[in-house]
Amino acid sequence: MELHQFFLYLAIVLIAARLFSEIAGRHGIPPVIGELLAGLLIGPSLLGWISADDTMKLLAEIGIILLLFEVGMDTDLLRLARSGIKPVVVAVVGFTLPFVLGYAVCRWGFGLDNLVSLFIGGTLTATSIGITVRVLDDLGKRHTDEAQIVIGAAVLDDILGVLALAFLYQFAVQQQVSLAATGAVALYILLFMLLSPLVAKLAGRIIDHYDQRAVTPGLLITMALSLILLFSWLAHAVGAPLIMGGFAAGIALSQHFRFDVMSRLGLPALDRWFAPSPQLAHRLEEQMRPLIHTFAPLFFVMVGVSLNLNTVNWRSSHVWQLGGALIGVAFIGKIAAGFFIRESRFRQVAIGLSMIPRGEVGLIFAQLGLTQGILDAETYAALLIVIALTTVVPPFLLKAYYSRPALP
Repeated sequence: MELHQFFLYLAIVLIAARLFSEIAGRHGIPPVIGELLAGLLIGPSLLGWISADDTMKLLAEIGIILLLFEVGMDTDLLRLARSGIKPVVVAVVGFTLPFVLGYAVCRWGFGLDNLVSLFIGGTLTATSIGITVRVLDDLGKRHTDEAQIVIGAAVLDDILGVLALAFLYQFAVQQQVSLAATGAVALYILLFMLLSPLVAKLAGRIIDHYDQRAVTPGLLITMALSLILLFSWLAHAVGAPLIMGGFAAGIALSQHFRFDVMSRLGLPALDRWFAPSPQLAHRLEEQMRPLIHTFAPLFFVMVGVSLNLNTVNWRSSHVWQLGGALIGVAFIGKIAAGFFIRESRFRQVAIGLSMIPRGEVGLIFAQLGLTQGILDAETYAALLIVIALTTVVPPFLLKAYYSRPALP
């Protein structure tokens, strides 16, 4: 892409995102839906002005990493810990049930090959944490108890999805699976999620120290952004999703994160380094918010651009039959996850609905299956319909559901 073309395309994406999100918001629709529809309009599905090229995908990745940084800063680990095992149960059930049902429907309902059925089941396990969090934020529900469970479950679901993708990729390419390699990836991800917030917290204290003494402006946002990008690189290096780096950095730099082990070991001076800094968190939020609000919409527009509905053979009965069956599995498998924890019926349904969006995570599975020759055109088209509907419909369902009075 020529530089002047890139500037034009970026301007179109930014204007379309802002225009459609504003229109959606004024009509009581979650603004994220406006951004997704903007992507469908300017992308190959309709006008064809923008394509999902590497440059635009890169900007979209920056947007979702920054959004997850904001989510991390808003996440209270103590409150999340009080949820106990609930996020784990929701994640495991929300991963396992769609996978098993999807595999069974494809293998025995439609007679598809074993590897094809596994890939389709893997695609249905996805939960797009970016879309889920943005919808809850649009509805003013990000800080509710059920949202804390959903965020924890969606993060775990992303990690399980990466492991499943690595498992299926090995099976597709090498016709065998190395449990040792998959286990090593799981161990690296676990160590990263445990250690990275501590390192980021220590780095945050150093950044805060020098920011208060800097003679030129912009040190805080420059170093915080560098830390986010560095942690995203480290996350990828250990096999975790890139967005986990932004999430870990956000948790560590928030005013909620505490690490009291040093004081319990009789080293209170060291513990003070890990004490939360409300002033730092406030300055970070104030300086990072304009950047996040600029880049995050790019991600949602590019999800819409990536959904090329022109590739769907709308006259094929097989596409509609397979797609219809998988849509049922996609909705039921995620909604049911909310009923496996002890909560009010209202929260159980809200949690299940929040776990439905597939978005970019489902597209990664589907596109890998297509490029590896595992999925044929009609099967890929059916999956594209499922991903599109499970991305666009849940925000409407959540808005309608939350407009009802809570039930006991």
